Amino acid sequence: MSFFRKAAFATMLAVTTPMLAQQRLVLIDQDGSGPGGSNQMAMIELLQSPKVKVLGITMVSGNAWEPEEVQHTLRMLEIIHRADVPVIPGAIFPLIRTELEARLEQASTGTHPWYGAWGDIASPTHERTAEQPHHGPYEIPPLLEGAPTTKPLDEDAAHFLIRQVRAHPHEITIYAAGPLTNIAIAQTIDPHFAELTAAITIMGGSLQPSTDDTEFATHPRHEFNFWFDPEAAHIVLRAPFPRITLTTVDISVKTHFTAEMIAEIAKSPAPSAQYIAKYSFKPYYLWDELEAAALLDPTLITKERALYLDVDLNRGPNYGDTLSWTETNKPQIPVQPVHVQIDLDTVRFNRMFVDLMKSAPLISP
Repeated sequence: MSFFRKAAFATMLAVTTPMLAQQRLVLIDQDGSGPGGSNQMAMIELLQSPKVKVLGITMVSGNAWEPEEVQHTLRMLEIIHRADVPVIPGAIFPLIRTELEARLEQASTGTHPWYGAWGDIASPTHERTAEQPHHGPYEIPPLLEGAPTTKPLDEDAAHFLIRQVRAHPHEITIYAAGPLTNIAIAQTIDPHFAELTAAITIMGGSLQPSTDDTEFATHPRHEFNFWFDPEAAHIVLRAPFPRITLTTVDISVKTHFTAEMIAEIAKSPAPSAQYIAKYSFKPYYLWDELEAAALLDPTLITKERALYLDVDLNRGPNYGDTLSWTETNKPQIPVQPVHVQIDLDTVRFNRMFVDLMKSAPLISP
């Protein structure tokens, strides 16, 4: 190694060592539909940031079936040069709710615009595309971005989550951006799981979003992640996490992935930017991306509210809806305080998101 290379390496090491020492440990739990789209872009945010070290990505069915999501996520990691991060298969089905039950409910309770892995119709505003039609849980259609060569870990998500949390007690933040099935199973297996984390952030729930979007305007307490597995959300919201932070529909609809943002990202030669430019071409809300950004920089959230939350488990038109109380009217049964995000610094969030998407690969130590 030449003198100049040695000097450059020593300088880089001196700069990065303190930074790496301060990194927060993160476990990603995601319904990683793809290619591109909100799920993949949110994971890229965390993978591209020097503020956190991602210990692994656990997969759960939601926007798509888990076996297909595993393949999309493995391939995304290869493309952005982060195949060092393990992907761990998780729950394929919710704890109780079934696809057949959801279809039978439609006749009596009406329909929703989005059914994720259970949907038949390609929606122009969501993750599914004409190239990704509805299919069964174990069928993996040809991937638009090409098949991965790497493999997932030979372990299930719940036990991986427990193992990591017990190896790093009170140090890990769980980033949960899909249905909460894996987290609920981990808590059920190990009752100390939640209390041994540092915190959990969740994208889920809806209270009273200010929007004319028909998905929420006529049914404001409905949100897909909670609806897809209500019992899992119920278990997680009652678990003794040291801190629960919630990114709801209410704040998510204040964000927008615009054509201008896509064009700016596309100018970067970075692998992540080119992946996004090719596959994330639909303007829409930045749900999971906001949750990830707020984990990296909590000051992006300019207003939050402490509430006590649960999920309606009564079978009927409101099954899976978000329930909420204040300190004064909460039930006597144990419920956990939740930090519900209310408003954000949109300009700073947009800038941070675009910059991370344009960044060069972050090589994990």
